[in-house]
Amino acid sequence: MLLVALGLALLLISKGELHLLLCDHHTPARDIFYRYYTQVAEWFPYVVCIALLLFSRIGNGVFASSAMILSALSTQLLKHIVNAPRPVTWFTLVMPDTQLPLVDGVRMNHWFSFPSGHTTSFFALAFVVCILLTSHPRITRLPRILVQLLLFMAAALGGYSRIYLSQHFALDVFAGILVGTLITVLCYAIFIRYEDKKWYNYRLFAKK
Repeated sequence: MLLVALGLALLLISKGELHLLLCDHHTPARDIFYRYYTQVAEWFPYVVCIALLLFSRIGNGVFASSAMILSALSTQLLKHIVNAPRPVTWFTLVMPDTQLPLVDGVRMNHWFSFPSGHTTSFFALAFVVCILLTSHPRITRLPRILVQLLLFMAAALGGYSRIYLSQHFALDVFAGILVGTLITVLCYAIFIRYEDKKWYNYRLFAKK
């Protein structure tokens, strides 16, 4: 539903107008929140991967790590192929009379806008954990759905933070969502075949 809504907005509203519509809701509290919340994608996904490697089945950790690393590499490859201007550069070139609402203390990037790497990380991590929760035998349906909903909302906020901070356009976030989820699906399709293997179920701290 998020992809459909965002896709329709991208089709119906011009690039600059859509960005201004989405990012022009600044308050001091939101500035602080999004400034720091967006940084979660820079380290937290990899903390989760390490935790899974150490304290869960090795296969879960390998699956999560593969999804995060491959999605990040795919994003970086696309960034350098497209080399699209970030909002601050694009508006300077295309709409020079427009003043973007920026947040103090945030270092603005100027190029490699498409797709959003932070959004890719947010959604890859959320989707990885959702998949692992689905296959967990001890978690019942209602708590699982609630946690998955919270994960989706957290990822969506992470994607929106990139627009709010004018580090990315909506199209970049849209592409980041696709990359993060599709790479995760691909990794899951590969590793699910080994779920019954001994190495997949090995635990570093298994009870003796």
